[in-house]
Amino acid sequence: MHTNTAWRESNSARAGEAPTDAWENPGVGSPQTLSEADRRIVAVWAADCAERVLGLFEAEAPSDSRPRDAIARLRAFARGELGVGEARRRFVAHAAAREVSAPAAVAAARAAGQAASIPHMGAHALGAAAYAAKAAGLATPDRPEAVREEVCWQLACMSAPAKAALRQLPPVGENSSGPLAPGLLASGLLGTIIRELQANLADGRGGRDGAPRIAPIRSTLAWRRRR
Repeated sequence: MHTNTAWRESNSARAGEAPTDAWENPGVGSPQTLSEADRRIVAVWAADCAERVLGLFEAEAPSDSRPRDAIARLRAFARGELGVGEARRRFVAHAAAREVSAPAAVAAARAAGQAASIPHMGAHALGAAAYAAKAAGLATPDRPEAVREEVCWQLACMSAPAKAALRQLPPVGENSSGPLAPGLLASGLLGTIIRELQANLADGRGGRDGAPRIAPIRSTLAWRRRR
């Protein structure tokens, strides 16, 4: 990887944002991009995940509509009303995250920021879900089962087409050409959540195409210790 590219990606990761270089360009052929049709499909699910915890951000910043607006534009993209370039509002959502201090509010805004990046790269759907589950856990520190419950909800509300699209993604931490590269989304609590989502997808559990069969999620307490 070019040195300047690596530096920019490292700085983006430290800021809590996904890198902005080649993997944000759907033309580069990364396995993390997904087809435009699949991106529109997974956008619906990711918008649901991010919107479910949006109130945690809005409780801290009731006059800041940036994350909600980003999710609304993502839904318009999913409906085919906006093109790829028109839909992305990732940067404004991440900027909103930097202006709140409550950890749950920050994670909720990050979920919206990840979701808003889906028009350019489908793998951000898993980042959105991971941040949403993290936000749910941070909001209820006295309930160590909260993260597991949120992941179970995410799996149960996933459509069959979304599940099929997300199964095309490489395992988190094993492909360097996108947000699932080794780094922010592959480490700590976020990485554990994404691995659990991908394991359930591989096992065929969850989804609207049948009764959810969600196995007990492992290491819930460990997730909270590592956040």
